[in-house]
Amino acid sequence: MSAPVSICLLRTSAIGDVTHVVPLVRTLQQAWPQTTLTWIVGKLERKLVGDLPGVEFITFDKSAGWAGMREVWRTLQGRRFDALLQMQVAMRSNLLSVGIRADRRIGYDRARAKDLHGLVVNERIPARSGEHVLDAIGSFCEPLGLKQTGVRWDIPVSDEARAWAAEQLPGDTPTLLVSPGSSHALRNWRPERYAAAMDHAATRGWRVALVGGPSPAERALADTVLAACKLAPLDLTGKDTLKKLMALLDRAQLLLTPDSGPMHMANAAGTKVLGLHAASNPDRSGPYSDRRWCVDKYDEAARKYLHKPAADIPWGTKIEYPGVMDLIAVDEVIERFDAFAKSQE
Repeated sequence: MSAPVSICLLRTSAIGDVTHVVPLVRTLQQAWPQTTLTWIVGKLERKLVGDLPGVEFITFDKSAGWAGMREVWRTLQGRRFDALLQMQVAMRSNLLSVGIRADRRIGYDRARAKDLHGLVVNERIPARSGEHVLDAIGSFCEPLGLKQTGVRWDIPVSDEARAWAAEQLPGDTPTLLVSPGSSHALRNWRPERYAAAMDHAATRGWRVALVGGPSPAERALADTVLAACKLAPLDLTGKDTLKKLMALLDRAQLLLTPDSGPMHMANAAGTKVLGLHAASNPDRSGPYSDRRWCVDKYDEAARKYLHKPAADIPWGTKIEYPGVMDLIAVDEVIERFDAFAKSQE
């Protein structure tokens, strides 16, 4: 088919999912370099991807409610796209898409659609189960006649951010970054378990750095982790930005984290991830490129809390129950760390 003149991408959040859109942008740019790409993205998320070359970004401030939607609609007034890729099924995003004019409105298949998604699209991506979220997002180019066969990020990071990261993590000492918090609190591991794993890494001669956002909840979690550590790590909590975190990740060898935005940022940066998975399925939402170093207790969680093996529950089911992350033992995390450390020798 001939190249579209213009495509609008709608995926406003969250950080991890926004990183999954970047390879789709690269696929579209490679196939159709003359096509105008407009991405409607969240205010925070734009700080991570908003400098991707060749893309027009329009910020949606969800905290502004209806005023935020109207601002997006005003910005797009008088414009019509050849295609809208509606990659977010939440009610807010479905309502936002109503004010975006497009000839082709491509959305999720019926099994993955919700919150009246079917009313705002006129085409759907292929129905598939068992896909990683990144592959599902990548399939949005298929109704347009393309196929995402490669995955590339290359998210820009400024020299200033890289210089700051080099000041925090100088030299070439092997470094473990620990990002303990998820936006879903039930995915978080116990602070004392993080501390035990961090102390082990330190005794192995690794530099250990704690990272996290500036929110009171993340500061409180970091303080609890620090209080439990016998060997004090470097505390960078609240000191970085999204771009600075990308630069830190680029200097680190491994990130320890639950299912969270930093997990997917690390994957995009090419940094290996020791992911903690019990509440979510790593095959669906773990680090896309390499899940060898993850601890996977998802099936055990399904059997304990849902009384079925993971193979018998709907793909993408979240098992966010109190105590679910306690299924991950410190020894299991240490075993994965040691295996990774050995692979680096």
